[in-house]
Amino acid sequence: MRYFNTTGPCDAELHYMLPAAERLPEACRHIARGQYFVMHAPRQTGKTTTLAELARQFTAGGEYVALHFSCEIGESFGDDFAGVERVLLTNIRLAGRIAGLSPELLPPDPWPQSEPGTLLRDTLTEWVGRCPLPVVLFFDEIDALRGDSLINVLRQLRDGYTTNRRGFVHSIVLCGLRDVREYKVASGGDPSRLGTASPFNIKVESVRLDDFTHAEVGELYAQHTCETGQEFSPRAIDLAYFYTQGQPWLVNALAAEVVDNMGVETTITEDHIDRAKERLIVTRATHLDSLVDKLGEPRVKQVIEPLIAGKSVDGDIDFHNARSYVADLGLIAPDRPVRIANPIYKEVIVRVLGASVEENITSKPSQFRLDDGRLDFPKLLTAFVSFWKEHGEFLTSRHSYHEVAPQLVMMAFLHRIVNGGGYIDREYGVGAGRIDLLIRQPYSGADGRQAVQREAVELKRRAEKESDPLDAGLAQLDKYLDRLELETGVLAIFDCRPDAAPITERTQLSEITAPSGRRITLLRA
Repeated sequence: MRYFNTTGPCDAELHYMLPAAERLPEACRHIARGQYFVMHAPRQTGKTTTLAELARQFTAGGEYVALHFSCEIGESFGDDFAGVERVLLTNIRLAGRIAGLSPELLPPDPWPQSEPGTLLRDTLTEWVGRCPLPVVLFFDEIDALRGDSLINVLRQLRDGYTTNRRGFVHSIVLCGLRDVREYKVASGGDPSRLGTASPFNIKVESVRLDDFTHAEVGELYAQHTCETGQEFSPRAIDLAYFYTQGQPWLVNALAAEVVDNMGVETTITEDHIDRAKERLIVTRATHLDSLVDKLGEPRVKQVIEPLIAGKSVDGDIDFHNARSYVADLGLIAPDRPVRIANPIYKEVIVRVLGASVEENITSKPSQFRLDDGRLDFPKLLTAFVSFWKEHGEFLTSRHSYHEVAPQLVMMAFLHRIVNGGGYIDREYGVGAGRIDLLIRQPYSGADGRQAVQREAVELKRRAEKESDPLDAGLAQLDKYLDRLELETGVLAIFDCRPDAAPITERTQLSEITAPSGRRITLLRA
């Protein structure tokens, strides 16, 4: 029986998966025309699965010899381009044997006698010259190569294409995390080292492997239903797509969490997806850890910090380049406006950035629970005031994301308490000027039925030379509460001006009235 795969490439016989040709429709056209192109996408979006399946399909069709192989093993050779040449050719030969190619279709054995730095080009030329079918090569993980090795491989491929087009590889696909513009960084950061405006200027285009659409999420989940009879409710599919925005690993991971780890045997509902999402975030699977490891990089911080703060960005060339890099990593959406790629990443990012803060929180969730399971929210806010007065200055001064440190501290405190059975939905983004939080706490209602307590919190920061954001905050909070259909809320304003009163004097709670007449708890901190 097939299952939802979250480890490595998919196999159609073992895993639920979407057809490769449907995920990358441009590939068939480019390959048929003998064109070279670049495909890029973030980790675990299905690049290797798609390329390997395309190679099998093209070879099985009998019109091409199409081989998929990884360049990743060449990373350890560094600038030893001769070593990289040999290991790439070895991988190509191995891929041919695994594919079961007949001897006349395999690469030369032994390789031709060539000088280091030309062996790849000369071997491919000799192979193409004697192979009865056009050769198509998929260079996976090409951006694992570095420095002189990457430059040399690209130049040999370009030279083979430009000097002997009819006698060289019919079609080549370079695949990696990043678009071709980032290969300049991999070569050592100096564009002039490549000697051209583009390191692979023979490409017809750069193709980004897209995330799943809503319909494709439904199609993938329907494969499970067809084979097992277990259905996903329409709202479960809607919620899975909302939380993941179609990111393939997350789509599979949510379903695997529900089916395999939670052991749900009934119809899968939105509640199951909600719980699965929370479990994934708490356990921080390998995929999520590999992303958050990037948060300390300067280019990543340059984009993520203003996103959390809700600040507008100046859009200069440095920010544009950083935005492109972070989009290639998959942390933000590839299109505009600039935003975190999906709600799960949005949650994971702030939790990771607040993890060191949580280690200083000794309060236990049980201290703030009423008998029916609701949160004693006034008590929680009072406890935060005490915590902030004691630890706020120390924690914010040491945080690397200084611009949003106060907000991260409060979110970490709330998460520590609410995580005992509730959920926090976060909304933040460029130009918002705030962070909106919706706390959802399930509890048992008076009639014994399950109910949900909802508390809304808005976080704002007052920087040097800025006026008091109280009026703007109340107007923004009113709109947020309108959307949530709530009559009360919390507005927290963190005063980060150098001349602000001492933290013990300025931090206090009070009750005020919003323009709409709603009762608002104001936290000045």
